[in-house]
Amino acid sequence: MKYLFLAIALLMANSTFGQSNPQKKGEVISERDTTISNPNYDKVLAEKLRGDDYGMKNYFFVILKTGTNTTAEKELINESFRGHLENIQELVQEGKLIVAGPLGKNENNYRGIFILNNINSADDARELLFTDPAIKNGLLDFEIFTWYGSAALPEYLPVSDKIWKLKP
Repeated sequence: MKYLFLAIALLMANSTFGQSNPQKKGEVISERDTTISNPNYDKVLAEKLRGDDYGMKNYFFVILKTGTNTTAEKELINESFRGHLENIQELVQEGKLIVAGPLGKNENNYRGIFILNNINSADDARELLFTDPAIKNGLLDFEIFTWYGSAALPEYLPVSDKIWKLKP
């Protein structure tokens, strides 16, 4: 009788506290499995964006700052910053840059930010930054940080291209 009671108790506990999703043989389902805990999970999109189980990934966050070159040569400055803007567009098209923009005046001489995407290492990020003429010519310098953020960040780019009126 006590074995019958134990079997009934186990069956009731399993039906009350068991998984609501059918389980494949040998498959372990935990509450941390995002395919179970997030009803909106899109595996194909998560893999395309290279997100981890939390929908996050590593980026390189770059702070651009005033460089050591203090030249007043207008032609060099104009060419360098025109090249800087062209380089930004090229890196965006390559999927390597997903955020770029200037900062307001500040006491640290920080000039702007970049968030670099799909870059393997800080050394690769440095090499990529030196493709920018303003950095190459010493008009801008930079600091690089590893940043852990939403893997969905690149998804804003197609929308952002639909809301600007004037090209910088």
